[in-house]
Amino acid sequence: MGTLYIIPTPVGNMEDITLRAIRILKEADLVLAEDTRTSGILLKHFDIQNHLVSHHKFNEHGTSAGIVERLKAGQNIALISDAGTPGISDPGFFLTREAAKAGIEVTCLPGATAFVPALVMSGLPCDRFTFEGFLPQKKGRQTKLTALVEEKRTMVFYESPYRLLKTLQQFAEFFGAERQACVCREISKVHEEAVRGTLAELVAHFTEKEPKGEIVVVVAGNNI
Repeated sequence: MGTLYIIPTPVGNMEDITLRAIRILKEADLVLAEDTRTSGILLKHFDIQNHLVSHHKFNEHGTSAGIVERLKAGQNIALISDAGTPGISDPGFFLTREAAKAGIEVTCLPGATAFVPALVMSGLPCDRFTFEGFLPQKKGRQTKLTALVEEKRTMVFYESPYRLLKTLQQFAEFFGAERQACVCREISKVHEEAVRGTLAELVAHFTEKEPKGEIVVVVAGNNI
């Protein structure tokens, strides 16, 4: 049987990719990409001339069975997402599960993901934390926030710049305006920024300054 390689790709700076990742992307029989246009830019940058096949959340249930058959036949296949580690708020879990169930070796390379540097640079406790990813946009959002009110671990969220202000306001409402937090944006990019303060201070900051770019929000746990 072949091996399914889960390959992290840079969240910003192209130099964040590993030498091992480049080698496997060159040697794999096939590269699965969340968006072949985005990944095509990455592969071209590193002179990786390999066949890209689209694999994303809208087609993964239909294509995974065929990919598993290729792996069973001995092909080595690499899976990448637009940025970061597949499976972390990105496609990847379903194929990984199906491959593992079929007895195929699955290897995930260490590498880029946005929430780890955001957590570490936030200045909030990072010995114990919970990664919540994107909150539900509508149904279940209030229930989720209510469930997190008593969470004592540091909480990590992904958010869109278009919804950030609303999310910070809701955090202040549910967790308290004086709860410490940090908004990290554009991690590993030219305009990387970490804005720290209380939730009330962050609401004021981003009311005055429109947020842009990819965003990670780190919120202190309830230690009252």
